[in-house]
Amino acid sequence: MSISTTSHNNTTRIIITDRFDYSVHSEFRASYKNTPDNTLFIIDMNRATYLDSSALGMMLLLREHASKASEKISIVGCNPEVKQILEMSNFSGLFNIS
Repeated sequence: MSISTTSHNNTTRIIITDRFDYSVHSEFRASYKNTPDNTLFIIDMNRATYLDSSALGMMLLLREHASKASEKISIVGCNPEVKQILEMSNFSGLFNIS
């Protein structure tokens, strides 16, 4: 499994392992589908080795689910390649990236 989730209080951590691409679309959507409106999300990329344009689209769908509030979503633990893709895609204006 490439997606796992932990929840504590009003924070949901979505942990990406290996490839973040269309093959995990259903898993990624299920990780946030039934969360309350006030949920804060952390997308943990510490174990991600790759992401493609479909992963970018999935993160935008999560942002839509979170009412387009960039302060509600943080992307953490990106390796240099993943961080470069996020920066080239101008995701730093849409998400908190660290």
